[in-house]
Amino acid sequence: MNVLVTLKMKEELRHQLKEKYPSLTFQFKYPITEAEPYMPKADIIITYGEDLTNEHINQAENLKWIMVMSAGLDQMPFEKIIEKNILVTNARGIHTIQMSEYVIAMLLQVYRNLPTSKEYQKQHVWNRKVKIEEITGKTMLILGTGAIGQETARLAKAFNMETIGVSRTGELKAYFDTCYKNEELMDLLPKADFVINVLPATPDTEKMITKEHFIKMKGDAVFLNMGRGITVVEEDMIDALKNHQIRHAILDVFEQEPLDENSPLWDLENVTITPHNSSITSNYMPRALNIFEQNLDQFLKGEKPELNVIDPKRGY
Repeated sequence: MNVLVTLKMKEELRHQLKEKYPSLTFQFKYPITEAEPYMPKADIIITYGEDLTNEHINQAENLKWIMVMSAGLDQMPFEKIIEKNILVTNARGIHTIQMSEYVIAMLLQVYRNLPTSKEYQKQHVWNRKVKIEEITGKTMLILGTGAIGQETARLAKAFNMETIGVSRTGELKAYFDTCYKNEELMDLLPKADFVINVLPATPDTEKMITKEHFIKMKGDAVFLNMGRGITVVEEDMIDALKNHQIRHAILDVFEQEPLDENSPLWDLENVTITPHNSSITSNYMPRALNIFEQNLDQFLKGEKPELNVIDPKRGY
């Protein structure tokens, strides 16, 4: 059985796979152009999901399973995958720790005014008048109540925050005080000090956050997006920030990535930008491989993998 890995992987992790599964043939080929000659024989492909095309799926005559080592699936060629009845799993759930920590870290740096303090440090200026505030006791509204949303709500509880969740079903989830359906979002926005977007990219969530939503937010609200950039109408968000309709935006994802160097977002003082790396720590790949290995053990027994199986028709 042939396993084709089309992403960068440390040598120690490659060795771990080869040692644990000596009966399998692993090919580690990055970038995808290096992997293309090996497509026809691949039974399993391990990818981040951003490099596969319809042509690759056609070339992969023996392909039975694609393991996507991320949670996002918005660039997957699902039409061909459905046509060829290929199993897809992903690494959903491995981002909970690092992304929930990102939320708290970013909110604290805004409320503690850390960029200003750092600037004074560079200038050797002792200024005790830098405004510092507390995030404790605030209200956090989280769009997306899956594993990441729940862990973010759990950490928010350490700061005695009220936690409100919004999802497609509105089902009450752990660590949320209340949960509502997406259709009720407009009524909830005026209550929130922090609006945290962890929504995936689906037909239902594309351009979900618009001008009207920013108008409904508090004037001192902080909007944080670490879900997907296309869930927000970026032009509307830029207008809201330029007009100071909200206090600050913390952005890890964008409509187009990398973010264009000419984007006005770079120069807005009320914006904090990170390059879609809120989930990337040294623990990322080992956690993703753990999910893959659990599924692989089942697959080798002739059983269908059970962890994080994706419905290609829904895209998640």
